[in-house]
Parts: sequence; C-alpha cells; structure tokens
Amino acid sequence: MIIKILGAGCSNCKKLYHNALLAIAEKGIDAEVIKVTDYSEIADYNVMRTPALVIDDKVVSYGKVASKEEILEFLN
Repeated sequence: MIIKILGAGCSNCKKLYHNALLAIAEKGIDAEVIKVTDYSEIADYNVMRTPALVIDDKVVSYGKVASKEEILEFLN
C-alpha cells in the first residue's frame, strides 16, 4: 500500500503525515508513506486544496487534516 501526503510541507501537511503514520502503526499494515511537495504532481490528482491524502492513487481527503480515526476508516 502506498499513502501519499500532498502539500507544500506546511504544519497541516506534517500533522496529516503524522496521523497517517499513527494509523498504519495501529492497523499493523505494511504501507509506504510518501510526502509529495511537487506542485505538478499534486496537480495530477486534481486537488485544489492541500493537505490531501491519497491511498493507492485514490484521493480520499483534501483541504483538511484527517484524524487518525478518519484515516483508519479510509484504510478499511
């Protein structure tokens, strides 16, 4: 599983990254979490507001910091 955090590296992006790490640790799954800061790559996902959360190339959340609990739901 590949999880991407889309954003410029702001504090909200860092919080989302941290929440994603907590969620995969709690779930006990093997996933790679990648920070994507390149605007052209972010644009490829048609995301207008960051931070955004992408799981296996599907945008599941954008424009807010998803909580650990929300990310756990996305992983189910």
